[in-house]
Amino acid sequence: MNTKTFLATAALVVVASLGLVGCTGGGGGQVDDTAGASASTTQAPTPQPVNLDGTWKQTNAKSDTNYQQATISDGVISIDWVADSGDSTSIYWVGSVTLPSDASTTFTWESTRDKAKTENALLASRDDTKTFTYADGEISYKVTALGTTTTVRLGRQ
Repeated sequence: MNTKTFLATAALVVVASLGLVGCTGGGGGQVDDTAGASASTTQAPTPQPVNLDGTWKQTNAKSDTNYQQATISDGVISIDWVADSGDSTSIYWVGSVTLPSDASTTFTWESTRDKAKTENALLASRDDTKTFTYADGEISYKVTALGTTTTVRLGRQ
């Protein structure tokens, strides 16, 4: 490509670009740059860490009247065995909740058992720690009773 052809092509690109800018500027040939100014100062909201506080109920129980239910508040998870549609409850776990500081939507935490609150509970886990996973709006953890290990899945109530 020779110099004249290159310059002619470059000039055509510049003119076409100016024509497009003029067409998008609005009436009167003036360009409204207030939209660009507000768009550059508006930022997407910062994702917030997950809040697990509230009541959670077992979603994979084999019975509608017997299941596990958890309450999370102030960095503590309390899990009960529920029987007879709630007429009977027994402590299974009381321990810590550690949330990630970022906005992770899938994470695992190691809960440390509150021995003072579980030491006299006959059906409470005797493990010092328990691993919990949060993913897709669900909390899951392993429960071993009578030699059988099951994954319990909790959904928010």
